[in-house]
Amino acid sequence: MLKIYKTSSVEKKTKKVKKMTTDCWIDLIVPTQDEIDKVANRTGIDKEVITKLLDKEELPRVEQEENATVIVIDIPYLEEEGEHKYKTYPLGIIITNNNYIVTVSVKKTTLLNDFKRGKIKDFRTAKKTRFLIQILLKSASNYLKALQEINADIEKKEKVLKKSTENKDLIELLEIEKTLVYFMTSLKANDTVLEKLSKGIVLPLYEGDIDLLEDAIIENKQAIEMSSIYRDILSSVTDTYATIISNNLNIAMKFLAGATIVLSIPTMISSFLGMNIPLGKIANENIAFILVLMLSVTVSLLVAYLLKKKNML
Repeated sequence: MLKIYKTSSVEKKTKKVKKMTTDCWIDLIVPTQDEIDKVANRTGIDKEVITKLLDKEELPRVEQEENATVIVIDIPYLEEEGEHKYKTYPLGIIITNNNYIVTVSVKKTTLLNDFKRGKIKDFRTAKKTRFLIQILLKSASNYLKALQEINADIEKKEKVLKKSTENKDLIELLEIEKTLVYFMTSLKANDTVLEKLSKGIVLPLYEGDIDLLEDAIIENKQAIEMSSIYRDILSSVTDTYATIISNNLNIAMKFLAGATIVLSIPTMISSFLGMNIPLGKIANENIAFILVLMLSVTVSLLVAYLLKKKNML
């Protein structure tokens, strides 16, 4: 998908346009080869540069090409609505020397929607460095928002686990932990990109850009810290409930072992007395069965009492 936007110098509003002209923003979302060719021919960007950015495993980085600067960051992406299941995917930003800015996404994302709707303060497609920093700030803000949702999910799962420790709940916690690992890796890589940009060597920083970039760095570091804290909490919760499940299993096995011992006593006594061995006058008595039953019950109760004292029942 290829879309073109440009901020009007008169109205100061960002609108969708049909033609690629200088100071416009070209948004590529999983583009076709024809769209890649069209953008490459117009902007002078190497086709391979755009194609590389469509790799889902592309790492965050800053690169200087022949006639453009390429910046790659990882952004959070909601996999399932309502489930708060996130993954991270690369977003490529290309700033050309001939005044074009191109964004390349491997998936349709909501991160750039506010820019398209003109909801970002002081956003201008002509201010390319400012636009880049605003994207970085928006990305860090989205990470923080996602982390708040994840924290709410963790608290919700904790309440559920206090009532019942089912495998399904623990598996969901492990999924959240996996998400936090993705976030930590991506945020640290994004932090490296931010630090490189802050030096002002890759791209010139204009008035107001430095403060905005500092905000982006602070929010990104805050997101890293939150991810680390939530991951530690989640790891502790998961370990605790795994221990509880293991302990409950041990208690159940101990009880079953004790119950087996108690139930085996009547069988042992009746089997012993049922052998072809002389039992004297008792064998001819009418109450022989009752005596054997009473003996079995008495010994069983005695053993049960001893096992209870040892916490085996």
